Amino acid sequence: MKIYKLTLLLATSLLALTAQSQETYAEKLGWPKGAKVVIFHVDDPGMSYSSNQGTIKSVEQGVATSCSIMFPCAWSASFVNYIKKSNPNLDAGVHLTLTSEWRDYRWTPLAGFQNVPSLVDNEGNLWHEVAQVVKNGTADDVEKEIRAQVERALRMGLKPTHLDSHMGTLFAHQPFLERYIKVGAEYQIPVMFPGGNNKLLKECLNLPVVKKLKAEGKWQEGMKLPDPELTKSSTAVGQKIWQLGLPVLDDLHTISGDWKPSTPNPSPEEWGKYKAQQFIETLNAMQPGLAMFIVHSSDITDAFKHISASGGSRYADMFSMMSPELKAYIQSKGIILTTWREVMERRKKVK
Repeated sequence: MKIYKLTLLLATSLLALTAQSQETYAEKLGWPKGAKVVIFHVDDPGMSYSSNQGTIKSVEQGVATSCSIMFPCAWSASFVNYIKKSNPNLDAGVHLTLTSEWRDYRWTPLAGFQNVPSLVDNEGNLWHEVAQVVKNGTADDVEKEIRAQVERALRMGLKPTHLDSHMGTLFAHQPFLERYIKVGAEYQIPVMFPGGNNKLLKECLNLPVVKKLKAEGKWQEGMKLPDPELTKSSTAVGQKIWQLGLPVLDDLHTISGDWKPSTPNPSPEEWGKYKAQQFIETLNAMQPGLAMFIVHSSDITDAFKHISASGGSRYADMFSMMSPELKAYIQSKGIILTTWREVMERRKKVK
């Protein structure tokens, strides 16, 4: 009898542990089991006038619920003024920026190029590429610069709802990631990090591999690819962030910029409609949990062509966020839209 009771106790404990391990971060934050909870997130306001206007239209007229600002860039002050004057409840974070990727439109670190010499090129601008930051940057300079960007936001009167990473630079090198988490924990500002099932993120990160295999004629449908490097440790990192009192995502989607219809020269509206349908299919495929979908909405003006050739995709992102079909799908499927502000408020209530 004693052996039976012990076996039953062990089995019950094992089942409890299994159930706990399968619990999504959305459930931990109080949403129902099986719920799909989504943050539609606009990156890059502050980068340009077009980026600001695209973000505003995406949140005021569309399904976008959150955004993050590039504070080293010239139009960041204008966007913060918009928030303070016209939309004080807007979910707005700091898009921690350690690269200045365009050819002619460049920006410098807020800490001053003399104070973070490992983060700048010979012109005193932030490096063009993530790989250059990883190769040359020190963790101390990274921490100094991301603190400067957070402090800039606070000095301008904005309490950031979250932190995230422009071009994923802070996720590309473990020492950088550690400083990112450290700063977020110190300020008690959520740090965007996907520590759950990461089904969508794995597909996004493996996209370049799939494209290469297809180009070489080696791709086969259903082919199993190894997990990307970031996702190998994401569960442990997510648990660490949670233990620091901050929320964690279950998944992350990053590749709307790669979506373009096969028809030649699509109109902005057609391109946006195509992206909206892609979002619908992706939402249908996502596993239950809390996921963030990144877009780069811009309401393109002629001046934007002097910044980047990505204007068409960014314009289409804006139209996708404003899509009636996407909005109707979200409502019909009971998908819950949320913000980083709500996510952090829920995290504070969890013991």
